[in-house]
Amino acid sequence: MRTRQIFGRLVQSCGLAALLLFAAPAPGSAQTAKATFAGGCFWCMEPPFDELDGVISTTSGYISGKTKNPTYEQVSTGTTGHTEALQVVYDPKKISYDKLLEVFWRNIDPLAANGQFCDLGSQYRSGIFYHDGNQKSAAEKSKKSIQARFKQPVATEITAATVFYPAEDYHQDYYKKNPVRYKLYSHGCGRAQRLEEVWGAAKK
Repeated sequence: MRTRQIFGRLVQSCGLAALLLFAAPAPGSAQTAKATFAGGCFWCMEPPFDELDGVISTTSGYISGKTKNPTYEQVSTGTTGHTEALQVVYDPKKISYDKLLEVFWRNIDPLAANGQFCDLGSQYRSGIFYHDGNQKSAAEKSKKSIQARFKQPVATEITAATVFYPAEDYHQDYYKKNPVRYKLYSHGCGRAQRLEEVWGAAKK
């Protein structure tokens, strides 16, 4: 009799555990959100977002083009319509979309119309790709605020996010995998110098 009671309790416990398991929200559902930005070479856009508390992951890739499953070589020709971009998965409870927008603007040259820094061509154009109406409103409001700082027109596009294609593995976390090459590229491209010209010296 006692054995049957113990067995019954185990079944009840397992049943409760199963209910809790299936009732729990799946990873990447309502607990997280996506933001997608283009700021020239995607290698250089990963570091400023990776260091933010509340950012779960960053993925370099291609967006806003007409070719399916494009390769880096294809995008580099400037004929696919894509731009190099970064998709950010974040926890809205820890960091706001407005904060992500702030970090985005401070890491691009918003006045450059056909590329960023030393990288020229439509595949390096800057952009904000919104995933819902709230992101669209926030992006447009932020662009208006940025425009008020400059006499030249802000060239950054704001458009609905389309299919995002992750870039090849060797592009992911490039600044971590190849720190020396990354620093040489970033310095040689004049990124830091131009950002200081546009936004002023970075706060220590």
